[in-house]
Amino acid sequence: MNKAQENGAGSSLVPVAVLICAMLSIACGVTLAKQLFPAVGAQGTTTLRLFFAAIMLAAVLRPWRVRFSRFNWKPVLFYGLAMGGMNLLFYMSLRTLPLGVALALEFSGPLTVAICSSRRVLDFVWVGCAAIGLLILLPIGRDMAGVDPTGAAFALGAGVCWALYILTGRRAGHDHGAMAASLGMIVAAILVLPVGIAHAGTKLLDLPVLGIAVAVGLLSSALPYSLEMYTLRRLPPQTFGTLTSLEPAIGALIGLILMGERLPLLHWGAIGLIICASIGVTLSDIKARNRVKRTELLPE
Repeated sequence: MNKAQENGAGSSLVPVAVLICAMLSIACGVTLAKQLFPAVGAQGTTTLRLFFAAIMLAAVLRPWRVRFSRFNWKPVLFYGLAMGGMNLLFYMSLRTLPLGVALALEFSGPLTVAICSSRRVLDFVWVGCAAIGLLILLPIGRDMAGVDPTGAAFALGAGVCWALYILTGRRAGHDHGAMAASLGMIVAAILVLPVGIAHAGTKLLDLPVLGIAVAVGLLSSALPYSLEMYTLRRLPPQTFGTLTSLEPAIGALIGLILMGERLPLLHWGAIGLIICASIGVTLSDIKARNRVKRTELLPE
């Protein structure tokens, strides 16, 4: 491998590693967040998560320095609305669905983005592997009776918002860089705040609740969304969408390590398929970028 190829591979692997760190952070944050459900519900938990994340990001990034024009404010608004809807609907699904099932259903959003954005035959092969793995993870046949239809609807709605989050986040990041994560978080917090207050009221101010909520805001929102904004500006949508198929696998691993949730062998095989798809799409993207660079270097 020559120097140009090494640089191309390195420039692609860095955002991939950053995205994996973001997904690990989210999975750890979810395990903490579920501890708040008995006290303030999914709505209150979402509100506190986004509120503290917005404060953290604002303190670091100082979004008030942004100068909006009549053209560049809309992507941030839609990005924040997608972020708020994704968080609220996903937490609502966790009230009645296991984490792995909720994540698998929610992944229908980025999987759709990956399919619609793909152009190469090999991309469809990797997306297909991810889809097969997710189908195995979902309960089939008589086991479907144990899946709450309302929870499934919330998870699928979160998937729609996740797809919009990918598409709008890419545009918002192009216009505002890392600042877009802070601006979007503020919009998301404003969107969800009335819902949380209406549901939990003054319970949102209990000190034990606030202590856990700060950690949830950091692990589930402030840190991972900042990392994802970095990757959204450096990876094409189909690569980002397929790589996020790792999230159910990471959720299963975190559930095993932190909560003792054991999975049957078939489910671990499905997770293996998803991981293979993520590795495959990454290597495919690296090779495609290297081909483009070599073409650009050819003399006319």
